[in-house]
Amino acid sequence: MRHFDVQGIELGVPGSQALAFIANPAQLPKWTNAFVSVTGGLAIMRTPGGEVTVDLDVQTSPEHGTADWRMTFPDRSVATAFSRVVDLGRDRCIFSFVLTPPPVPLEQLEGALEAQSRTLTKELGKLKEVLEQHG
Repeated sequence: MRHFDVQGIELGVPGSQALAFIANPAQLPKWTNAFVSVTGGLAIMRTPGGEVTVDLDVQTSPEHGTADWRMTFPDRSVATAFSRVVDLGRDRCIFSFVLTPPPVPLEQLEGALEAQSRTLTKELGKLKEVLEQHG
């Protein structure tokens, strides 16, 4: 059973532009399925059990090209996600995303991670579309 998933996509925009967009919590609803809205440090997320408000902390390092998210749910369980943008020059970069296990019971982990992995593939395609077509 896998306990993580790593995916990446090449984006036709400068790395600094991609990172600024990706790390901005207010942009998450534009390219992810999970985030309904983000205001300040709170986010409304779609979950299999319905919508839930979570504390959202985004740690960004432009110097290192990273954006990491920590989502604390009402029951105090925590979900994390880690990403990196690598600038390739000439308006191209690579965005990689490390998907970690969701805070679910062990017996649900494999199915939940597989579902999140399929969703992530679609989200990366949406991110590419949003960044390349709309800047």
